[in-house]
Amino acid sequence: MPIRAITFDVGGTLIEPWPSVGHVYAEVAERFGVNGVAPDRLTENFIRAWKARSGFDYSRESWFALVRETFAEQAARLPAAFFPAVFDRFADADTWRLYDDVLPALEALARRGVKLGVISNWDDRLRPLLAALDLTRFFTSIVVSCELGSTKPDARLFRRAAAELGVAPGELLHVGDSAIMDVAGAQSAGAVGCRVRRRAAAAAAHEVGALTDLIGRLGD
Repeated sequence: MPIRAITFDVGGTLIEPWPSVGHVYAEVAERFGVNGVAPDRLTENFIRAWKARSGFDYSRESWFALVRETFAEQAARLPAAFFPAVFDRFADADTWRLYDDVLPALEALARRGVKLGVISNWDDRLRPLLAALDLTRFFTSIVVSCELGSTKPDARLFRRAAAELGVAPGELLHVGDSAIMDVAGAQSAGAVGCRVRRRAAAAAAHEVGALTDLIGRLGD
């Protein structure tokens, strides 16, 4: 089937923390009198903890636990009020950066009449964040895991997006940065999955090096 709609993952696909997770954590920690925390070390700890996670449900409690693990032995220095403060800080647009290829790709795809949407494992901060980043205008469908009570790679999220976009699953291309959550998840629903790999060579047929590469794959 021809591709009539494209959905995107958000974190790691459309946006990334800015300047980094560790910098934002350290900034908020300083507000609570916890100084001298190295942002680079926090980022390393966060990446390690994130990759080791299992069954993450994107609740506040799960995020707070991940933050404690990121701060490691220094977590004991953090007051209870720190955790909701850092959670809320990531709802602000200035803690995120759009990748350079995002707006050119979305604008070009919209001009071609391709229906666009989002499928993301996120919490209730996502919709306001997308609006603050001026991205909502591109998307006909926004499917958020917290609203469905399930997370990618559950096929139900992809089927929901296809239904909201008015296309068959086989006419939907989903793009994300995870081979399991995004590519395999889309395929389990009968959709097409594609992985974006900006910092590594796109070696497989289902990979692209930039979102702008999607335009050439649609054909005429």
